[in-house]
Amino acid sequence: MKKLLSILLAVLMVFALFGCGKKEEAPEGGETADTVKIGVAIYQFDDNFMTLYRNDIQKYFDDLNAKGGTQYEVVIVDGANDAATQTEQVNTFISQGVDGMIVNLVQTSSDALAKAVEDSGIPTVFINREIADYAYGDKTCYVGADARDSGTYQGQIIFDQPDHCDLNGDGVVSYIMIMGDPENSDAQFRTEYSIKYLTDNGVTVNKLFEQTGNWAQAQGQELVATELSKEGDDIEVVFCNNDGMAMGALEAIKAAGRKVGEDIYLVGVDAIPEACDAVKNGDMTGTVLNDDLGQATAACESLLKMLGGEVITNKVNYVPYVMVTKDNVDQYIK
Repeated sequence: MKKLLSILLAVLMVFALFGCGKKEEAPEGGETADTVKIGVAIYQFDDNFMTLYRNDIQKYFDDLNAKGGTQYEVVIVDGANDAATQTEQVNTFISQGVDGMIVNLVQTSSDALAKAVEDSGIPTVFINREIADYAYGDKTCYVGADARDSGTYQGQIIFDQPDHCDLNGDGVVSYIMIMGDPENSDAQFRTEYSIKYLTDNGVTVNKLFEQTGNWAQAQGQELVATELSKEGDDIEVVFCNNDGMAMGALEAIKAAGRKVGEDIYLVGVDAIPEACDAVKNGDMTGTVLNDDLGQATAACESLLKMLGGEVITNKVNYVPYVMVTKDNVDQYIK
């Protein structure tokens, strides 16, 4: 009996020794594979563009997993546009000892959160929302796009319309501006540079209204509906910092009996599928491609390099924007 118990104990020790590591069974026919844990913090799931972006991230790692070898366990959390919630989520990732992180900040002024990430030593890629004047460390970097360009392209789309969208012929383009989060650098640059392009090219403008819609479709619709009831035909152009708010603006424009391209113009940013369809159908004047797939791929590739021990020397990686109008929108309809 003692001999039998000794054999059973030895077997259990072997299982314990080899069954507690970071290994899991690979796909059928393959060898066992390491598991790498990735924590992804998104500022808000209820955002059209970031929904595309996080799905791209998930698919990138799903495709790697399907190839066998190293397996990636990806956990994506919703910050619900609340800085305190996101701080708790990122700190949880850190305490759990994830191998790498991808972080889309709620607030670009979150220096304390960024420092906590740096201090953790966990390789991390910040995405989509750039921290102003921040020095990224050896194990952090940023992937996004230069928001100045997106504003510039919006301005160019309007400039390229007949009479630069001066519908009433008074020599002035009167517009309203629906902003994203005013503390967000993307919102600031899109607001500034869209108008800067027009004025730099000799167009006289008149700002009738400027207010934040917090990137939300419902708020965009409400704000534009209110201004259309106040300003009426004086509004010639509606600028929106993203396509989500532009989709809301479009509903308000239709409800007011106005027609884009005939008695009002509308531009957004992101080139989400709904916006591309609207551009093709003439319901939007244009949008600007914010390349979710290109950015997600660059972010994932940067993270894998850091996980492999490489130091990213290009700390700020911008993926180019693309101006989207009826002339080229077919290329970007998904």
